Amino acid sequence: MQEREWPEQGELVVCSVQNVKDFVAFVTLDEYNDREGLIPIAEVARGWIKYIRDHIREGQKVVCKVLNVDPGKGHIDLSLKDVNEHQRREKIRIWKNESKARKWIGFAAEAAGQAEAASALTNSLYREYGDLYSAFEELVNEGKDALRKLKIDPKLADALYTVATDNVKLPSVTISGDLFLRSTKSDGVNIIRRALRSAEPKVDGAEIDITYLGAPNYRIKVTASNYKDAEKALEKASTAATGVLKRAGGEGKFSRKSKSGKHV
Repeated sequence: MQEREWPEQGELVVCSVQNVKDFVAFVTLDEYNDREGLIPIAEVARGWIKYIRDHIREGQKVVCKVLNVDPGKGHIDLSLKDVNEHQRREKIRIWKNESKARKWIGFAAEAAGQAEAASALTNSLYREYGDLYSAFEELVNEGKDALRKLKIDPKLADALYTVATDNVKLPSVTISGDLFLRSTKSDGVNIIRRALRSAEPKVDGAEIDITYLGAPNYRIKVTASNYKDAEKALEKASTAATGVLKRAGGEGKFSRKSKSGKHV
């Protein structure tokens, strides 16, 4: 759902191809209440076009660039050739996410017994976040507190949070490094065990995994939703482990692995 009734010049839009003629293709804009737009044959593909249907056909979903908009005449001129493959994939990804988010809002409103609130809620989230999917991502990241600024009914907020956590899977990052843990004391094995236990602290939003590489080397791997949190967790875990060894008179070192796999 868009707050604007018409697209802007230069905007990328998702379209459904309705009718293909010899020198023009007529489409409807999925994000703008199926307003009609047209793609002249010169904007369908680069180079000379013998048969327009070799490049575009009825029923196809395409991504176009808006060339010109005339609300007074109801005209929207579009280009298919000015959209590269990367832009097309990214726009389709965003469009699919927005479509899912609109459905989730409807599910949440119905679950809260407030189906009539779905439209107003959609507008509020769109105004606050710019797109709907971002609102659900923030809900998963920040919890229900993210909705306080919108003053949403608590029952509806609970339903939105449930839908968000059930459906949104945030991307994650993984970083790693190697621990060098050595103790020559008679109870050195127990000291190293304590160090390894301390290297797996409970860190919100991060998973820590330690792998034995062969004494005295261990691999520590951290997975989190972003690099900042992952780095903090890795530093906390490695500092805790090496600290145990040093306090016990042993040797504890940590070497960070770069993204290329080399130690730094």
